[in-house]
Amino acid sequence: MPDPIGIVLLAAGRGTRFGEAAKMLGLLDGKPLVRHAAECAVAANLGPVAVVLGAHGAAVRQALAGLDLRMVDNPAYAEGMSTSLRCGLDALPEPTAIIVMLGDMPRIRPAHLATLAASFVAADPAPAAIVPVHRGARGNPVLLNRALLARDLTSLGGDQGAGRLLAARTDVVELEMDAAVTLDIDTQAALIDAARA
Repeated sequence: MPDPIGIVLLAAGRGTRFGEAAKMLGLLDGKPLVRHAAECAVAANLGPVAVVLGAHGAAVRQALAGLDLRMVDNPAYAEGMSTSLRCGLDALPEPTAIIVMLGDMPRIRPAHLATLAASFVAADPAPAAIVPVHRGARGNPVLLNRALLARDLTSLGGDQGAGRLLAARTDVVELEMDAAVTLDIDTQAALIDAARA
């Protein structure tokens, strides 16, 4: 049986473009955005799932009640995404591969995660990362090979995600996927559009 693949769900950001309300708690199909993502991560059944909390942490934690998750508080969330990514990785020391999900991408399904995982397991040699692509644009979630990226990931700062690291590497596999991998909800208008789709 292959080693488990961990999932880090980033849900700590302030979501300032969304307005006064907490973006992660915005309702789509009657459910908070972050719960869509968390339920997907759990349903994929790939390995442990860690959710990184920050802004609106107590309310996000409550929105995820009853799910089998490792909740991680990031006291430095205001410094940017890099701190949340490190918190999530530290919470899952066992898996050698980690899928990084964003809490504002509600149309990601377990099949997206399973495809990333299967591609990683089948690859020889193992790539640094597997990145979904839709019509030429890189999206999320992204699978990271911890063994190949460990030193680079610790060097991230501020609001940097892994994208900057991967842009310079040649050992990244791109997988064509559907539009869900490029749909994130940053504004109230985007949430309304997603509800209509």
